[in-house]
Amino acid sequence: MKIISFAAQAGESYGLVRGEGIVDCGRRLRYRGVKAVLEAGALGDLAGFADAAPDHALADVTVLPAVPQDRKLLCVGLNYRAHVAEAAGREVPENPRIFARLADTVIGHGAPLWRPANSTHFDYEGELAVVIGKPGRRIPASQALEHVAAYTIFQDGSVRDYQKHSVTAGKNFPHTGPLGPWLVTADEIPDPAALTLTTRVNGEQRQRTSTGDMILSVEALIEYISAFTPLAPGDIIATGTPEGVAHARKPPPWLVPGDVVEVEISGIGILRNPVIAEPTA
Repeated sequence: MKIISFAAQAGESYGLVRGEGIVDCGRRLRYRGVKAVLEAGALGDLAGFADAAPDHALADVTVLPAVPQDRKLLCVGLNYRAHVAEAAGREVPENPRIFARLADTVIGHGAPLWRPANSTHFDYEGELAVVIGKPGRRIPASQALEHVAAYTIFQDGSVRDYQKHSVTAGKNFPHTGPLGPWLVTADEIPDPAALTLTTRVNGEQRQRTSTGDMILSVEALIEYISAFTPLAPGDIIATGTPEGVAHARKPPPWLVPGDVVEVEISGIGILRNPVIAEPTA
């Protein structure tokens, strides 16, 4: 199933994507949002509407972040060997490099990325994102995929000059983290290491790799992260970006207003966002 969060004329809701339409499950079920569905373990309730007629056209709604964020969005740095190699002076890490994203950085498919007013060093990073469905702590890798409800796409917009002195700062400018366009349930992606990730800017391919090239697998990341913090339904793990980012190119093709960034992952879809100057008024 493809599960989407959206806003229509009647307000915010969620539902199933069918072709170019949406079956509005929010008006049919008691759960108030995607996170509530995950917390209740109620994906089966949504499946009951898989054959219903669409209520909205995709083109007529505003797409919201795939999981509206009020809990954890944890990101992994340096998780592809070729990306480590292009980051001059870096060594392959023995353990994951984990940092957190704040809720006000996360936007939906189609929403504008804000190129910060106080930096021109704005970069793209396409990533596979894992959505937790079953809570757990100290989850062994052998059981990790049992805790995954779905997968989606994350674009980890990075402000590189700030990142040099603070990863937290460089990764947490407002409106720099698109998440979506929807969730694809785990039953449709039996092997998260068998996907192809491609990032394009204005139609030009910048990144392309297999998720099987990750240094630490989805299972290993869940084991590591759940050792230090409980994972709960709706939590997101962004699994890192491959080689091809702007800061490794000469000269760096930083994102500028007017650019369009697309991240495509096979089996999931395309996350597309335009770039604008950060509003300062």
